[in-house]
Amino acid sequence: MPKTSFPRRTSLFAAILLAAPLALLGANTPVPPTGAPAGNAPADQALIDKAKVSTLPNAPTTDQVTAAKLVYGLLSDSRYAYRPRPLDDALSADMYERYLESLDGSKQFFTAQDVAKFDAYKLKLDDAIKAGRLDPAYAIFSTYRQRVEDRVAFARKLLKQDIFAFEGEDRFDYDREDAAWATDRAALDALWTQSVRNDWLRLKLAGKQPDEIRKTLDKRYATLARGISELKGEDVFQAFVNAYANAIDPHTDYFTPRSADNFNLSMSLSLEGIGAVLQRQDDVVAIREIVPGGPASNSGKVKPGDRVVAVGQGESGQMEDVIGWRIDDVVAKIRGAKGTKVRLDVVPAEAGLDSKPVRVTLVRDKVRLEDQAAKSKVITIPAGASGASEQRIGVIELPGFYQDFEGRRLNKGDYASATRDVAKLLEELRAKNVDGVVLDLRNNGGGSLNEAIELTGLFIDRGPVVQVRESGGRVSVEGDQDPGVKWEGPLAVLINRGSASASEIFAGAIQDYGRGLVIGETSFGKGTVQNLYDLDRWPSAEKARFGQVKFTIAQFFRVNGGSTQHKGVVPDIAFPASVDASEFGESTYENALPWTRIASVPHARYGDFASLVPKLDALHDTRIAQDKEFQWWTEDVAEFRKQNAEKSVSLNEDERRAERDRDEAKRKQRQAERRELGLALDPLGDDNLDDGLQANERDLREDVAREKAAEDRPDPLLRESAAILADAIRLLRNDQRLSAEVLPGADQPGRWAH
Repeated sequence: MPKTSFPRRTSLFAAILLAAPLALLGANTPVPPTGAPAGNAPADQALIDKAKVSTLPNAPTTDQVTAAKLVYGLLSDSRYAYRPRPLDDALSADMYERYLESLDGSKQFFTAQDVAKFDAYKLKLDDAIKAGRLDPAYAIFSTYRQRVEDRVAFARKLLKQDIFAFEGEDRFDYDREDAAWATDRAALDALWTQSVRNDWLRLKLAGKQPDEIRKTLDKRYATLARGISELKGEDVFQAFVNAYANAIDPHTDYFTPRSADNFNLSMSLSLEGIGAVLQRQDDVVAIREIVPGGPASNSGKVKPGDRVVAVGQGESGQMEDVIGWRIDDVVAKIRGAKGTKVRLDVVPAEAGLDSKPVRVTLVRDKVRLEDQAAKSKVITIPAGASGASEQRIGVIELPGFYQDFEGRRLNKGDYASATRDVAKLLEELRAKNVDGVVLDLRNNGGGSLNEAIELTGLFIDRGPVVQVRESGGRVSVEGDQDPGVKWEGPLAVLINRGSASASEIFAGAIQDYGRGLVIGETSFGKGTVQNLYDLDRWPSAEKARFGQVKFTIAQFFRVNGGSTQHKGVVPDIAFPASVDASEFGESTYENALPWTRIASVPHARYGDFASLVPKLDALHDTRIAQDKEFQWWTEDVAEFRKQNAEKSVSLNEDERRAERDRDEAKRKQRQAERRELGLALDPLGDDNLDDGLQANERDLREDVAREKAAEDRPDPLLRESAAILADAIRLLRNDQRLSAEVLPGADQPGRWAH
């Protein structure tokens, strides 16, 4: 049972309604990029309105009854769960609120009258889980589906009315998380009228004409209804059981067999398939990206923008029309074992959807997801005015603590491992004679606990890394047992509020050992460990039937005895906070474990940066006062937080246009200043202006190119982190007394020797 540590995931229905419809063939659906695509949409409105309406069962399947009982048995047993809660009326009421939130968290579909009727189930959901009955879940969901259809019909009808004059002081309240339920249909009508008007205004400000706006929004709302109509019984079951799981703690989740496969594949960074990222556009699934080195790439027969309209298995299996299918159903047809064949009927990107498709046969293979693996580069810090020499700082970007659990269990030599990848990159950076290394863990949400421990071992010579307290109170100490280090030189760790869990274990250990500087923002604050338990382990089964549960089994503590729970890892050198702790992080979960501490354990202390940090802070403050990119980032963070606090937006066209003009002028001014100062230009230019479009409404190929360009945008935080590390190296090399105070013990591997 692999131990993992992740922040809470987006609820099922929130993901369906809000996320870009992407899927990797053979892997987990990736995190949607900023913005989202669309491309070649079918021109026939009948196709847009077409939906594969799923028929919800009147009773759960036998497997679902068993799965619900197994989840209850697991989460209510103190031998397994770290903090079990009795499944009683109090927990039932909590489940009830969470299930409603998973369906209608923004309170834009249900009325107070609907919720009053649902209240009859409020204290009965505990009995439903114990008995495996899904009647309440389906009854509530059935109403939800009808309300979505009603709201969409209302929105589409509004598009034919004359309500799009944008004067006066009207505002659209888009943040309704804490709002009361709408009293009745009339109240919802008023809310949706403002929402539709805001959608129209955004497109108008982006230069769209009325006919184009009307067509875009009509398609958008029809797509919303279709997405809900396609949900199946297993989706409702997963959401319902997750209302129970999330009530236990924020990081406990239930996965159906299919979603469990996706989760495991996302951890392994490898898959068996054709190596392509799919994206749904209206009623068709298109290829968004091709994974280099995979079968699709090697064939040269498919490209981004192509649409898959039919799939067949092997040399002669029947071709199945997949137009109108859910993206995960299409992925399931294309995914398959290494060495097997799959045939695709593909309509080229440049052709109309009614064009004759091209048949492509591909042999599935194992594909490594290199774009999600660790990467490195070198930043050069120029010589200073004081005569300081130029320094080369290596950077390793680690997006997650991934590990192919199955590959490791089978002792496969090429299994994916964050630690193994970082070790190779360190060797490469050493060969390039870098002066120091920055490990970038920004937005690294965690992953394998073992990887966090082993990665720490690349920088320390044996010793404890983390303390783990289990449900019975027993505390074990886990650490690095391998002698030697892969990098003994200067080290910094860059974190932000999105750095969570395994990232916090690593950053905390580096800080406790005095092995390196921690730079950035206070981290997420997740101090718990989860196990992924396969429910098919209990009843003997030939195939996956019951799914898996990721549940909290322990709490971890730093070697100094402190917990990262709620408080996170506090950096030595702090950057301005990009988000408030009340908006994002462990502290936002009302049922998260409280902060506590235990006894420390003996560990080496390679350095003490207390006397060095004030000097670094002073140099940092002086430098950023002259650093335009850093100043602009600080300004943008302040503006984002200001806008985020408002929770509403004006519907006055003149006011909104003035805001847009200011944003455009600001971007142009910054580009001009970059040219004047000789700075790298922002590759996105003015592309950051709001175009009013949603996930599947942009040209797919252009959006992919835009996403790639965004990777080359100036990163003042990373560059400043490298400069801070360069400052530390220079100060310690030039001041023997300071060096002896900060890094005592010249023979220790943490001496920053080089």
